Amino acid sequence: MAIATAAALTGSLTSAVAASPEQTAAVFDLDHGNAVTQVVYPKFNTVSRMTNTGSSPVNRDETVLLEVPWFDAIAPYHPTAVGVFSDLGRRPAAEHTTRNKNIAVIYSAFTSLNALYPEYASRWREMMYAAGLDPDNTAEDPTTPSGIGILAAKNAFAARKDDGTNREGTAGGRKYNRQPYADYTGYRPVNSPQKLRDPSRWQPNTFDKGGVFTAQNFATPQFGRVKPFTYDSPTQFKVAPPRESNYYRNYTAYKNQADQVLKASADLDDRKKVAAELFNNNVETFGPVGAVPVIVGGNLDLDGTVRFTTIRDIAFFDLSIATWHFKRKYDSVRPFSAIHHLYGKEKVTAWGGPGAGTVDDITGGEWRAYLDAWPVNHPIKAPDHPEYPSAEAAECLAYAELTPLFTGTDKADINYRAAKGSSLIEPGVTPAQDVTLHWNSWSEFAAECGESRLWGGENFRSAIEAPSQYAPQIAARAYEFVQNKVNGG
Repeated sequence: MAIATAAALTGSLTSAVAASPEQTAAVFDLDHGNAVTQVVYPKFNTVSRMTNTGSSPVNRDETVLLEVPWFDAIAPYHPTAVGVFSDLGRRPAAEHTTRNKNIAVIYSAFTSLNALYPEYASRWREMMYAAGLDPDNTAEDPTTPSGIGILAAKNAFAARKDDGTNREGTAGGRKYNRQPYADYTGYRPVNSPQKLRDPSRWQPNTFDKGGVFTAQNFATPQFGRVKPFTYDSPTQFKVAPPRESNYYRNYTAYKNQADQVLKASADLDDRKKVAAELFNNNVETFGPVGAVPVIVGGNLDLDGTVRFTTIRDIAFFDLSIATWHFKRKYDSVRPFSAIHHLYGKEKVTAWGGPGAGTVDDITGGEWRAYLDAWPVNHPIKAPDHPEYPSAEAAECLAYAELTPLFTGTDKADINYRAAKGSSLIEPGVTPAQDVTLHWNSWSEFAAECGESRLWGGENFRSAIEAPSQYAPQIAARAYEFVQNKVNGG
């Protein structure tokens, strides 16, 4: 995935040109529609599914650079709001129209999408044509909605430059063959993919990619050093260490938590498998499944949609900084390493692999987590980072905190339908019949999300529970941060 630098974003500009003939086919109603749900997401959702890599800091960084500028783009058309990345002034009250806000958001999205995903440039032009807008209008005019949208996006990239992500791939003075998001801190795992030297520490997993075996690297171990929006440093949050994962000091607890994962593996049924796959995919979890009850169910207009997505995105971004800080600090073992180490050639009862069901003659060394069995060509892979705390459980807890703050209630009508045989891990097999998951509240949603990490074999119980020590706090901070911006603070 190519990421444009801030310098590339501020390159030479061209004046507006005559509209393309394709624009005459525009169907979006700029005066009454919602640009986010009707223009941007329909074009972006397919790309997001193809590029999604789970609850990773890279995903959270890109989402912040795409969606949070929308808040800045419509702030000039609000009585009091100021931007997150920049203050673009206040337009006269007569200009505070849905049309101007929609245009500003679409141009902001167009600018960010071309920077983040330039390989899909033709798709982004189609998005503009669908809205009846000119993709070749690049004028940075702070008095027009198009110019405000363009400036909002460019200012976001400029504001986040050198924030610790190594987004540009220039860390260490690298000038050529840049490596976006590469580690610059010198992290090295204690264990190799072939040898578990310390059973308490993280071990890179190994996967077969069409006959070529590849080993993991810890993805973005530097992210705990990134500059947050809503707090000073992740060190201000206190998260207890994963004592049950200390093989030498707590062997009994270590073995008990591994056995709990094995039992969950043996007890897998269609509903648990469906939930595990859903919650492992943050695009689905916090997009169609988690956002529809809020945006559609709440009949949110463009302003409400942008405010909600901004709260969510800032919360998740700051959450990922804290989560990755603790992941690196504790560098804790994942279930697959512990089970392989404890049981080796000994037979256990567990899920036997895609289509095999529960078996009683699989060895500990052969065991595989359900969520480690993604197809070779699927963008979601097994977690490429230490186990503690769980990133997915943290996001679900944060979402269950910020959403009621926004809507005023924990009650919800949340649904997810999985068609017969639609599993990506066991295609054509799971589920055996159509399955519909339903939750009556955000608390229920978050609780099952956490359990799904155990069912999927990726996390121990302690890692699922650990985010309660910091995730709700960060979500509340994000809500207050955005509210303050709305009020002009």
